[in-house]
Amino acid sequence: MKVAISGATGLIGTALRESLAADGIQIVALSRKPSVPPLETAPWDVENGRFDASPLEQVDAVVHLAGEPIAQRWNEARKKAIRESRVKSTKLLVEGLKSLKRRPKVLVSGSAVGFYGDRGDEMLEESSPPGSGFLPETCQAWEHAAIAAMGLGIRTAVLRTGIVLSTRGGALKKMLTPFRLGVGGPVGSGKQWMSWIHIDDIVGAIRYILDKDDLMAAVNGTAPEPATNAEFTRALGRALSRPAFLPAPTFGLKIAFGEMASILLEGQRVAPKKLLETGYRFRFPELQGALSDVLARKR
Repeated sequence: MKVAISGATGLIGTALRESLAADGIQIVALSRKPSVPPLETAPWDVENGRFDASPLEQVDAVVHLAGEPIAQRWNEARKKAIRESRVKSTKLLVEGLKSLKRRPKVLVSGSAVGFYGDRGDEMLEESSPPGSGFLPETCQAWEHAAIAAMGLGIRTAVLRTGIVLSTRGGALKKMLTPFRLGVGGPVGSGKQWMSWIHIDDIVGAIRYILDKDDLMAAVNGTAPEPATNAEFTRALGRALSRPAFLPAPTFGLKIAFGEMASILLEGQRVAPKKLLETGYRFRFPELQGALSDVLARKR
């Protein structure tokens, strides 16, 4: 088996590469650089719309994970970069796949639970409608660009990922310092839902989708037990043996992060219905165990 990955050096991409390589699976990295040693590469330049897809001629599957980081202070230029890095790159990828005589059997393209917007306590499944605002609309356009690959005869899944638990990067890594200093705590009201997933399970979900011939369209990439922000911070405090009661006030977050604060103050309560119904077994379905595992690896 041979798998092409965009975003191959990111948090999820790195973990996925390591998992695939451990099983002897060949990898092709889509990269702006001519080579990413020791990986075989397929050069692409999203900004200028250039992509030589010929190295993907013998690839069996493509996993598309590339995208500008969302966790940064937004302005119009950064919002444009966040959207275009996802939508434009996905369109470029699908156009490249269209040019191939031998196309991959499956495409797994990234998306996010931000698709649903702020929905309070509503339990959200793959069939739930999208929300409104910058992130939901970005996710919709991103997914629409990916689903176009279905018209090429490529089974396509868009993986709506939650907060990935890993000490290598992402939200958890940023949270660790204040919590270890004993100044961590809930964000805003603490009532907003956090749909999370252990790094091993997001990699496991991607590999499961690659192998599951009838799994396609939207798939929620979250653990079965979402937690409120208050519950999450208490669990993290317990895992670190630190207090977790100092709240981050809403007004302070809005001053510090501007519009981007919405992703901290709003939430989604997401259920991985398709993964569960088709038989995926989560290694870490419960939050306390998931946090304890990733933190033990760090130590």
